[in-house]
Amino acid sequence: MDSTLAGQVAVYYDGLCQLCSREIAHYKTMNGAEKIQFIDITSPYFDAVKENLDPVKIHQHIHVRDAEGRLHLGVDGFFVIWSQFKLLKKLVPVASLWPIKKTLEGGYFLFTKVRPYLPRKSCADSPYCEIKK
Repeated sequence: MDSTLAGQVAVYYDGLCQLCSREIAHYKTMNGAEKIQFIDITSPYFDAVKENLDPVKIHQHIHVRDAEGRLHLGVDGFFVIWSQFKLLKKLVPVASLWPIKKTLEGGYFLFTKVRPYLPRKSCADSPYCEIKK
């Protein structure tokens, strides 16, 4: 059984990625963040298997579990996140339009290829500090 709270959105993010962490920190300041459980996948306490997640894929793409327990990856995950915030939920129908979504997916694909080479936070106790690029 996973540790996410029933009926709550769970966002699994890379806490060592500076850009990812800044984005999550921004979301945490927004009205609606209380409906989201933010889970740092680089924490020594995180266990992908216990969360019913692939331990390799979880480090390749953002994963978001919606309130019904369905898993969304990449851009679709961001749509779930955005839908929790009054200010951002209006973006979802527009961003879901085929040409816009394909552009977002292309940008996210490029980001996933570059992310391992971006500066990472320094850390002491994460088992992911020394992942080879």
